[in-house]
Amino acid sequence: MDSKNLFDVKGKVALVTGGAKGIGRMISEGLVTNGAKVYISSRDEKACQKAVEELNALPGGGSAHYIVADFYKLESCQALADELKKKETKLHILVNNSGSNWGETFDDYPDKAWVRVLTLNVQRVFTITQLVTPLLEAAAQPLDPARIINIGSVDGIRTPKLETYAYSASKAALHHMSEVLAHHLGQRNITSNTVACGPFESKMMHETLKKFKSEIESAIPLSRIGTPEDVAGTVLFLSSRAGSYVNGATITLDGGSVAGAKL
Repeated sequence: MDSKNLFDVKGKVALVTGGAKGIGRMISEGLVTNGAKVYISSRDEKACQKAVEELNALPGGGSAHYIVADFYKLESCQALADELKKKETKLHILVNNSGSNWGETFDDYPDKAWVRVLTLNVQRVFTITQLVTPLLEAAAQPLDPARIINIGSVDGIRTPKLETYAYSASKAALHHMSEVLAHHLGQRNITSNTVACGPFESKMMHETLKKFKSEIESAIPLSRIGTPEDVAGTVLFLSSRAGSYVNGATITLDGGSVAGAKL
């Protein structure tokens, strides 16, 4: 057993959608500082530029690059895939992290919230995966398959207290779609797994944590929110030889909140 290289991702090429901020930024840093070549993509070019500058200043031997794309627009997704194919012949790791949320009371929850959230959180995950699959197939090897890692949420598993109807439904759909992809793309030597994240410090969670952090932490058996190392380490495991036989799994990265007893 080559235990020294069990978690090695050096030289691998990754695409992290929404990789400039929040959980995506944490994942990007984990990959870059462990020697991967990482492309981040979002519609916020300034955030992408800033993240790439910061990531490329870190030790570890990897590199960061960006491609601007608006995932709500199909033609922009196609342009992202085309640009990536010009730059790379293989894609070893795809992290589908970009997501959207919408909180509103039941009586006032708007129809447009469903369109916006489901488009980004479910439909575009499929769109981008489909568009870059030729690059994933080119990277796949028998003992080192290409990897699709979908960033889900514990709110797609449990019933959230907050009124985020479209978000929780979209994450439940994402988890199941990831399993369907695992079955069909596994036959092409591409794995598909989900990381169902609990609370982490991010733009999406900022206001919620500002108001309810102590309450949230008290409901988590480990009594804390997630750290960058937690999510980066999970993605490194799934991206490396150590995780090469994991396919169709949903890993709850939540400090035990889903498993916690409710009296």
